[in-house]
Amino acid sequence: MNPIYQLALPYVQELVPYVPGKPIEELERELGLTEIIKLASNENPLGPSKKALAAMQAAMPQLALYPDGNGFTLKQALAQKHKVDMAQITLGNGSNEILELLARVFLAPGLESVFSQHAFAIYPIVTQAAGAAGRVAKAVDYGHDLAGMMALVSANTRLVFIANPNNPTGTLLPPTELQAFIKALPEHCICVLDEAYFEFVDEALRGDTVSWLKTCQNLIITRTFSKAYGLAGLRIGYALSGLELADLLNRVRQPFNNNALALAAAEAALSDHDHLQATIANNQQGMTQLCQGFERMGLEWIASAGNFISVDVKRPGQPVFDALLKKGVIVRPVGNYELPNHLRISIGTEKENDFCLNALADTLNNV
Repeated sequence: MNPIYQLALPYVQELVPYVPGKPIEELERELGLTEIIKLASNENPLGPSKKALAAMQAAMPQLALYPDGNGFTLKQALAQKHKVDMAQITLGNGSNEILELLARVFLAPGLESVFSQHAFAIYPIVTQAAGAAGRVAKAVDYGHDLAGMMALVSANTRLVFIANPNNPTGTLLPPTELQAFIKALPEHCICVLDEAYFEFVDEALRGDTVSWLKTCQNLIITRTFSKAYGLAGLRIGYALSGLELADLLNRVRQPFNNNALALAAAEAALSDHDHLQATIANNQQGMTQLCQGFERMGLEWIASAGNFISVDVKRPGQPVFDALLKKGVIVRPVGNYELPNHLRISIGTEKENDFCLNALADTLNNV
């Protein structure tokens, strides 16, 4: 081992980095393809709203200046939307940064976090990076087993991560069960409710989780502009919590962690109701389209409340993923989530979904 590695903390040496979805440009370089669709990273196939694009254009002449380090106008808009105090909001470089901030504030060697099998890969990464131990509850029907998670909570537990809907399975917890779980947690344990895909959930199945903050001081909700709002390339997200939690996070948050274009675009995106509704409608139609395609192929899938779906290809997923790449289709293998026979496919446009289904059918017939 190179001596430089031995200088790092032992638990950092053992970390396995997060591997993002393959970029279109990389596949173009590797295979020389000209027609490529990317359905790997749960991005919005409609792109950013026109209002967000116009806001970025208007902000560009001021790029020589530092952005507002407090994100005042975006926080003001979020506070009005969610009916909370501005001081309850923490802005992050994507909601992913907020997960890291939580680990920095509350985890250390000797302490623990709890999360589910098949849950977002960042939870174990931020836990191990802080030197803490992650305790994993076995999933039930690919989703969170709240009773199993509660059984793992100990005197050393500081964070419980729950993604709802969960990534990469798309499973959704009933609001009443989730709220009861949060209320039953001991005071020394914080529930991190990761709602990156909240906007895609059927309104009849959503809980008013923001209202829970009034009675659950140990709850923090994270959301993002990367998915439904189509701003993944700008990396901006936020958290809603009690005043004390927000204050602690802002003590370790880096100054100017959100750039000026991201702040302007996110504020404008919040006001573009039509674009959000078009995104949701496209997602609903695309979900139906993919499920019908899987059914024709005789495949099974995990019912999803997000903007993606994980399908069982009835064989190791990695070779199927590799074959799809050669056809210009980028999806996501999820063997690292203990789902070796599944591929996670993001919902695209009707044309993209059709292209993907045809490529998948052809691949399964020939691999």
